[in-house]
Amino acid sequence: MGEGFRGKGDDDDRDDGHGAYAIGLWGDLPYSDVQALTGVPNLIADMNSQDLAFTVHDGDLKAGNGTPGSVTPTICSDALYIQALGFFNALRAPAMLTPGDNDWTDCDRPSNGGFNSLERLDHERRVFFSTRFSLGQHPMRQEVQTDQPFCLGVSGPVPCVENRRWRVAGVTYATLNIQGSCNNLCDTAPDPKEYAARNQANIAWMRGTFTSAEAHNSAAVMFIAQADPGWDLSDGTRAPLRNPKTLAETDGQPDGYQEFLIALRDEVIAFRKPVAYVHGDSHYFRVDKPLQDAQGRRLENFTRVETFGNNQGNGNNDVQWLKVVVDARSREVFAYQPQIVPANRTAVPAP
Repeated sequence: MGEGFRGKGDDDDRDDGHGAYAIGLWGDLPYSDVQALTGVPNLIADMNSQDLAFTVHDGDLKAGNGTPGSVTPTICSDALYIQALGFFNALRAPAMLTPGDNDWTDCDRPSNGGFNSLERLDHERRVFFSTRFSLGQHPMRQEVQTDQPFCLGVSGPVPCVENRRWRVAGVTYATLNIQGSCNNLCDTAPDPKEYAARNQANIAWMRGTFTSAEAHNSAAVMFIAQADPGWDLSDGTRAPLRNPKTLAETDGQPDGYQEFLIALRDEVIAFRKPVAYVHGDSHYFRVDKPLQDAQGRRLENFTRVETFGNNQGNGNNDVQWLKVVVDARSREVFAYQPQIVPANRTAVPAP
């Protein structure tokens, strides 16, 4: 698994071998002082103790609202992103991330400092996505979405440089800037124009990822985004309710996901090989198969993966991560292994 630690001289295609390797997924952290000061450092140390090809944080660098009296950053000030950059660069393996709604779309909430959401996204682009390389102690070169369709920034159209793509040993990976809070169509200051531009960019990047995977004969594709878009009518406490056949939202909220989900479904069916969609947002670890076709038949080659996330009332209880063992030679390609950090065990102490 030394291929995960190559330096900046490498190109962005690491398809020079097809052995098994492991990756680390996490997100929705930290949400409190105890998580920032103790839980996340414990998690990073646990990741660093294992041989990982890369890690990905699937968004939300803080809680949805600021915490008065906190000693660590809980509003959308520059200090928040500096703290996060320190976490990512403490990781031994290449460290990827995708933005979360708590660190840009929701920054206009008074409790988060009343910032301009687009200005905060522009700031994230400068801090985390200013080069073609990942973060971490051993950066990995990535393909960056620089072509049209563009996203929006404060001053107008800009490349969606936060959307990244890379390949390792026969598998293609990509990040997508898809957000909670109705994908920026609800909450404090909805922005339909911003959503429309970014949605088209995300769809183009997603479709292009499948095209790239086909061209390189990839055994599987994994997407990493922040939002739990909702997949059916079974999960109203954690996600939008959605007709599983039409993929239309049924709960009366603005639907920032249907167009993307329909396009994703079409591509998953055409690709036929394993596809994983990794997200955070609703703070409930699970691996399942919720996506159905227009006739209501489950898509067997699609897997939804939700990482562990904040359980703020219980300290570091859910400050955990997910290891995925990836083997392009195996039938399912991805094998999921939740990692419970011994120092973060809260309800049941480590033996």
